[in-house]
Amino acid sequence: MMKIIIITPAKQKSLSGNRATAQRWAIFLQQLGHQVTISVQWDETPCELMIALHAWRSADTISRFKEKYPQTPLIVAMTGTDLYRFIHSHPEPTLASVKAADQLVVLHDKAYLALPEEARHKVHVIYQSAIPLPSAMKQNIKRSQRNFDICVVGHLREEKDSLRAAYAVRELPESSRVRVRHYGKAHNDEWAEKAREEMRINPRYHWFGEVKHWQIRQAYARCHLMVLSSIMEGGANVISEATVAGLPVIASDITGSVGLLGDDFSGYYPVQDTNALRELLLKAETDPNFIRLLRQQGDQRAKLFLPAMEGQQWRELSSFMGLQ
Repeated sequence: MMKIIIITPAKQKSLSGNRATAQRWAIFLQQLGHQVTISVQWDETPCELMIALHAWRSADTISRFKEKYPQTPLIVAMTGTDLYRFIHSHPEPTLASVKAADQLVVLHDKAYLALPEEARHKVHVIYQSAIPLPSAMKQNIKRSQRNFDICVVGHLREEKDSLRAAYAVRELPESSRVRVRHYGKAHNDEWAEKAREEMRINPRYHWFGEVKHWQIRQAYARCHLMVLSSIMEGGANVISEATVAGLPVIASDITGSVGLLGDDFSGYYPVQDTNALRELLLKAETDPNFIRLLRQQGDQRAKLFLPAMEGQQWRELSSFMGLQ
């Protein structure tokens, strides 16, 4: 048994993706027989392995840890903002973390392209997993016949291009049954006001705010489609959740989504292209063959996102590092 510390910038009661990832990884590592602690900051407690989420936000911890325990293995998990923002805007601390890491964990199979060539040999892909919906939920919750419901799941912030789906449904024909149901916490008051104003002028859009995860799972069962409109993602867990729930996905064609859904996926639209997204939503609503194709393509990828796969990937990385 090893003593492992997972560092995440997300606080204990946070519903952010980083916290959920840390908690899920802790479970897999505990199943391998290890003792795991999750912390926001490192308090100098010794351990036999540190896993740090976020190369930039955890840069101070990473630096201090490697200075004090240079021989103790360190895994750095690269987030979307690390790969597609901070590696450019704050290169010194971000790349210092990359260099300090013994191994790098990324969440999709094209993430290595954002890293310096000399660091790519450290990369291990670990897909974020999701638990399929229970049969009882699928049977008891029926999709609306009157509306064509689209869910958007994610906190309202710039990286998510959070209101793109709302903008796309503003000018749909009156005959359209599309409505957008948005679940997620506003990053700040400005984003909250934008969402409230959108609801005021756009009857097809409703923002529910931050809700419990079981309510999100109900939304996957109720809705006809999910839209992920992000400008950057390190490998969005909502794609895992939607695909294992059998919910078709439309996504912006960013590397982080292509690395999860595949190059030949049919549901991409150009980033921030409202008109292209509107056309895809209308096609999904009116063309049963298209929505069936999206579901089939999602089903083909869903096996990558099952908990057994994520657990196996952690076993393989542990074995590779000689930790078992």
